[in-house]
Amino acid sequence: MCGITGVVGLKSISELLFEGVRNLEYRGYDSCGVALMNKTRLIIKKDIGGVEEFYRKHNVLQLKSKIGIAHTRWATHGKVTRNNSHPFTSRDGNFAVVHNGIISNYRPLRDQLRKEGFKFSSETDTEILAHLLEKFYKRSRNVEKAFVKTLNLIEGTFAFAFISSYLPEQIFCAKRESPLMLGIGDEIKFIGSDFNAFIDHTKNAVILDDDEYAILSRDTYVVKSLLSKEEVTKPIIKIEWDSETSKKGGYPHYMLKEIYEQPQTISNALDLETSGLDEIVNLFARSRNSYFLGVGTTFYVAKYAKYVFSQLAQEFFPSVSSDEFMVLANVDKQSLVFALSQSGETFDTLSALKYAKSRGARTAAVVNVMGSSIARLVEKVVLQGSGPEICVISTKAALSQMVILTLLAMKLALKKKVITRKTYNQHLRALQDLPEIIQGILNERSGFIHRLASKYSGSRNWLYLGRGVYYPIALEAALKMKEVAYIHAEGMPGGFLKHGTLAMIDDDVFSIVFVPPPEDKALYELTLNSIEEIRARSGFVLGIHFTERGKNQDLYSEELILPKVHPLTAPLIQLVIGQLFAYFTATSLKRNIDKPRFLAKSVTVA
Repeated sequence: MCGITGVVGLKSISELLFEGVRNLEYRGYDSCGVALMNKTRLIIKKDIGGVEEFYRKHNVLQLKSKIGIAHTRWATHGKVTRNNSHPFTSRDGNFAVVHNGIISNYRPLRDQLRKEGFKFSSETDTEILAHLLEKFYKRSRNVEKAFVKTLNLIEGTFAFAFISSYLPEQIFCAKRESPLMLGIGDEIKFIGSDFNAFIDHTKNAVILDDDEYAILSRDTYVVKSLLSKEEVTKPIIKIEWDSETSKKGGYPHYMLKEIYEQPQTISNALDLETSGLDEIVNLFARSRNSYFLGVGTTFYVAKYAKYVFSQLAQEFFPSVSSDEFMVLANVDKQSLVFALSQSGETFDTLSALKYAKSRGARTAAVVNVMGSSIARLVEKVVLQGSGPEICVISTKAALSQMVILTLLAMKLALKKKVITRKTYNQHLRALQDLPEIIQGILNERSGFIHRLASKYSGSRNWLYLGRGVYYPIALEAALKMKEVAYIHAEGMPGGFLKHGTLAMIDDDVFSIVFVPPPEDKALYELTLNSIEEIRARSGFVLGIHFTERGKNQDLYSEELILPKVHPLTAPLIQLVIGQLFAYFTATSLKRNIDKPRFLAKSVTVA
């Protein structure tokens, strides 16, 4: 979950290191630290707080160095304190280490090191790395050998990097089940947890595979296999993202910017190569049983997929949370496991996919980050092309995935002849109209949503209700409220009301109901029944619906009326409303929008 970066170049790299770690801050922002080399002496600065605050407080930009590493932390082992901040140094001060991941066997290693006289200043698992490097260097007098010995001893998931006064012009790094890549420039080299660490300065990247390590200097780099100890020839890939797309572009927060980028990301999703989607459809068609896989937001995307595949293609594919997959799913060679991930690095999803592959199952995925671990692990991958999503809260990536899944369900339905070509084309036109409709809503309804959110921002308990495909929309919209506003919000199917939840209805419980278009007659009527149950008990209802003003208005305490749309796209439009309502609630409460407390963008640890 943490972010690590490093730079080695011809000139002072302090500014470049700052830009890199700032661009990774969405991965964690509990603390920040840097290690710089001043000739052959290590300079360490670290503290709790955000990157910019840390740099100002410690005047880090004034430090001159041609090589350095940096870290922004999301706490896993150890509280948020200065002592638990990275980098960590060896006892003799000749090694400085930054790390992302979890070293699962750190306790016995730490106990052994203590017996040998090493002292620890932190509660973290990372600190053992610096001491192990010192220990093994003293035996071999060779930095690379000490590095390899350390790598062979530790277990778990990690990406870590270090610099050493013994080789003051080189950065060493390695990875296992945690993302790490190299940025290759002229007379300058970078490392980073993802492309954002160096995208402003080079678009040439080398992606490390598990159990590979790299040694970088300003002019050269080498990648080696930990298993064979041989050099590995790695392709240089071109990063397709423009660095400007990672900037706020005048928006107050990345979250709002990314919500407003959704019309374009939907268009990008609809422009994906047909052949790649058809290959995925063929996998579904050939598999005896299929599963949708995700965790957090992508689990709700997976639940949405379950509904659209059932409705359009008449196929029931269970949606399973990645962290529960191994105890629930019965997979074999006839199975397809289809994963959803924005980062392509989500630990639980990676673990589930590896388990599925071990059982012989076919695997596929939709991810947003090219070269990510999931993208490289599965047989077939769809790169959704949403561009970088910087805010910790996922918006545009999730909506884009829903569009892609809808398109896949349509294609499978057509292949099975469940729908006609005419119906397929009607559905496709509805999806193609979606960017313009959402753009109009963003332009015309945002002010009203802002006023509603401000008016009710003091409400501490929300029920988010939806039936059918609107149920996963309710779940995801409620999650946004929890993530960004820190307000209790519970998504549930409308039918649950009479099974306990009605007992909760009082002045302190507010309900948001996602109402289908009237054309979806059965679902529409059932949803109105749920609203009536709440209103009969004097409960508050904010209705988000597609019915003309004045019709059923007595059912709603407040209402947000949306333009008439095709039933296929109605839930996707309502999701955008849920995103905006959570965002404006959070701004009214003066929350840290892009960096909500205790959360990080890419969950790369168990």
